[in-house]
Amino acid sequence: MSRELLAIINQIGREKGIESDKIITALESALVSAAKKRYGADENVQVQLDRETGEIEAIAIKTIVDQVEHPQTEISLEDAKEMDESAEIGDEIGALLEMEDFGRIAAQTAKQVIFQRVREAEWESVYREYSGRTGEIISGMILGQERRNYIVELGKTEALLPISEQVPRESYRRGDRVRAYLLEVRPSSRGPQIILSRARPEFVGKLFEMEVPEIAEGVVTIKGVVREPGDRTKIAVVSNDQAVDPVGACVGVRGSRVQAVVRELRGEKIDIVTWTDDPRTYIGEALSPAVIDKVGINELERSAMVVVSEHQLSLAIGKKGQNVRLASKLTGWRVDIINQVEYETERAKEREQEIAAAISREHDLQKAEEVAEAQREAGTNAKETLSDLPGIGAKMAETLKEHKIDTIERLAESDAETLSHLPLIGKKTAEKIIASAKQHLVTLEKETEGAEN
Repeated sequence: MSRELLAIINQIGREKGIESDKIITALESALVSAAKKRYGADENVQVQLDRETGEIEAIAIKTIVDQVEHPQTEISLEDAKEMDESAEIGDEIGALLEMEDFGRIAAQTAKQVIFQRVREAEWESVYREYSGRTGEIISGMILGQERRNYIVELGKTEALLPISEQVPRESYRRGDRVRAYLLEVRPSSRGPQIILSRARPEFVGKLFEMEVPEIAEGVVTIKGVVREPGDRTKIAVVSNDQAVDPVGACVGVRGSRVQAVVRELRGEKIDIVTWTDDPRTYIGEALSPAVIDKVGINELERSAMVVVSEHQLSLAIGKKGQNVRLASKLTGWRVDIINQVEYETERAKEREQEIAAAISREHDLQKAEEVAEAQREAGTNAKETLSDLPGIGAKMAETLKEHKIDTIERLAESDAETLSHLPLIGKKTAEKIIASAKQHLVTLEKETEGAEN
């Protein structure tokens, strides 16, 4: 029976992909549970399975004491001496338990624990294997559907292809072979859940990596993939070797490589474009298959205005805006498309606005010059010589200048009492010339206001 047990363990290990030592450890743990079920939960039981012979030993470990208070874990020195004459207080001693004494309930418990531990070991093995393959393409067979989600057999385990990760209008029957992108492995109470996807852009990128050796070798690099599953994909590639055309490498001889990917995607359209760090060129490439006339960009807003001829407009926009939408996602720029007629109309409007603005600027400049001229004239008049005022002769003007009253403004601000003490100027004369200066300034101010208006 012992040899047969080892043979069964080895067989389970091979079928489930689990190491035999893990099954044996699970079996030992199960037998400990069975022993405690039979002899009591407080019993200190150890179970060992010999890896060579398959023999099982169950031993109850007890501590030697003077007075036994807990029979499940303690034994008296007298009873211990009967088992081992060298036993002493404080030592631990083990007594063999008869396996046959476990009974039917204990055997059933052991069986359940073994199954659980084997299942957990199997889950761990599956999780370790597939979590390391995240991002790869794997193959499987359709087992059926559950709530519109496909169940896919991968060999040792099953995976899920959720409705959210399926391509619209794709359907499968039981037994169909399918390839998909391993999206993630989620741990759960019922074992690891492997999630597949056929709708992600990464799936297309991996298909090209499988079909194009230059991508797998790093000569050609995929810079971006955007996709509307089932309809169209855009993929941007760049070559790290000037001698290699990245688009040509992906297309293959007579389109063999890209056609292999298209077949896997069941006819989905694929645009392969050359990546460049020049946004104008890249946006034009991204709108393939349309031919672009002009591209204008606003770097601050990361927006682009694309001009195409009338017969290229519908192709550039695409069905329901699909082509321009995918190009915008691929480049990261907001793309607006107009035809040549609209462009010329917009340019004409801009030119009209520029002309109007120029005329307005010219008018403003002329007006500003007129105001400046008036101000200059006013400034000149304000600084006219004092002798130009009525009642002030050359000698009186010289006297005023000697006392730092050398402009009409200063004379208008002077005090009559102060001026009356100057030579040649009496009080009445002072009052008269100050009034004359003030009147002169008032007249100049009115003339300046009229010029500004």
